[in-house]
Amino acid sequence: MSKSKVVTLQEAMTHCYNGMTVLIPGFVNCGVPVTLIDGILESGITEVNVISNNTSIKGEGIGKLVHAGVIKKITCSHIGSNTETMEKVVAGEINVNFVPQGSLSEKVRAGGAGIGGILTPAGVHTPMEEGKQLLEWDDEKGEFKFVKSSDPQVGSRYILELPLHADVAIIHAWKADKMGNVVYNHTARNFNEVFATAADYVIVEAEHIVEVGELGPNEIMTPGAIVDCVVQARGYEG
Repeated sequence: MSKSKVVTLQEAMTHCYNGMTVLIPGFVNCGVPVTLIDGILESGITEVNVISNNTSIKGEGIGKLVHAGVIKKITCSHIGSNTETMEKVVAGEINVNFVPQGSLSEKVRAGGAGIGGILTPAGVHTPMEEGKQLLEWDDEKGEFKFVKSSDPQVGSRYILELPLHADVAIIHAWKADKMGNVVYNHTARNFNEVFATAADYVIVEAEHIVEVGELGPNEIMTPGAIVDCVVQARGYEG
């Protein structure tokens, strides 16, 4: 039997550090790893680069990291639900890189799968294409060619979006067994599953930690092979 991957929050936080890039899933406050976010705050970690869909709302979820001033840069799709994030971006306290939601998910998936990038039409002919490579499909030659924004478009044009990968991913699960096999609960699955694939170190907080063998093979959504440690989520003990 493999050694249990269950550790304390404090032990898990020894793998987090100043200046790290961290993947934080969740849709507003659904599926957000709040226990691990609290652990980052309690550990005094700063200068964090966050990859996430959004920054939640003021004072909750990722919003706690915003309020504490520990985020240096965030790559995300939306900040409009959190007025404090907008204020800090305008004040130059947080550097924000906007990525369309579908492209963000695919860039992380590419990072986890070891793919060199993705082609997407999202953002073509908008400021989203600035500084990025553009490719156009030539129907006559049956091949892609690199183009510039100023070139007349004669075929289907795409942005080459590069993969995203992080030092650490913090994940929220409904259930996890002691080997790190994970089950998500309904819409709390959102970005958790794909984010768990794209980091050097994966920390899972689970509402319920069960014995090995209690999860059916068809239930498991993230295999324990890519999970490094499991922490008991606060508020679900017992």
